[in-house]
Amino acid sequence: MAEELIQERHDAVLLLRLNRPEALNALNIPLRRALAAAISAAADDPDVRAIVVSGGSKIFAAGGDIKEFADHDAPQIMALELQRIWAPIAACPRPIIAAVEGLALGGGAELAMHCDIILAAEDAQFAFPEVRLGILPGAGGTQRLPRAVGKFRAMRYLLTGDRIPASLAAEMGLVSELTPSGQAEAAALALAQKIARMPPLAVRQIKEVVLQGADCALPAALVLERNAHNILFSTEDRKEGVDAFIEKRKPLYRGL
Repeated sequence: MAEELIQERHDAVLLLRLNRPEALNALNIPLRRALAAAISAAADDPDVRAIVVSGGSKIFAAGGDIKEFADHDAPQIMALELQRIWAPIAACPRPIIAAVEGLALGGGAELAMHCDIILAAEDAQFAFPEVRLGILPGAGGTQRLPRAVGKFRAMRYLLTGDRIPASLAAEMGLVSELTPSGQAEAAALALAQKIARMPPLAVRQIKEVVLQGADCALPAALVLERNAHNILFSTEDRKEGVDAFIEKRKPLYRGL
């Protein structure tokens, strides 16, 4: 049986490719657990500086595996504690880039929104069709989508399950950047490698301050920013960056 999650190392970048083409990369429990385990391991690996999550060249992920939950009642769903599977992705200190080709539906769209940057092919589509099954997005869709695009646009798509073309998703702020069809993964890898060459401690602090500050009042968020800014002045990478700038050479950042 083929691996449901393919892992590839590209220097300091870890590529995680969903690999259930026969099921349109539907996120069954084993695949979710494999993805969480891989990201947890990457978070503990200092040689990994950025992560790309891809579904390959045709589809990102067509949501959760509906057949897996078709006969479950509320206690059975609660017992699965699916939030514990998603948590390592949301908590990962490494920047994560989603490379979206084709469809990102339901849990697939929520997986993309767990990432820090979303690159999408021009013909990609996003949707939250759970309402049509009598349920709602259960992995952050009702909370992350309004934060990304605003309440009124989020309601428009959460309450209908209609698809969002990539061009509109980019206009709304759900997508960071569009790529030609078939090139999302390559573009995501190139961007991840660029980020991986940056000072790791600064990258980590930027991600932490942006995510934590988003849920704080502005004065408290500015304190987080100021403290992180001051702490980074004590790092060797900060000195290396300044020295390289003055000496007109490329810096070599070591995460110290």
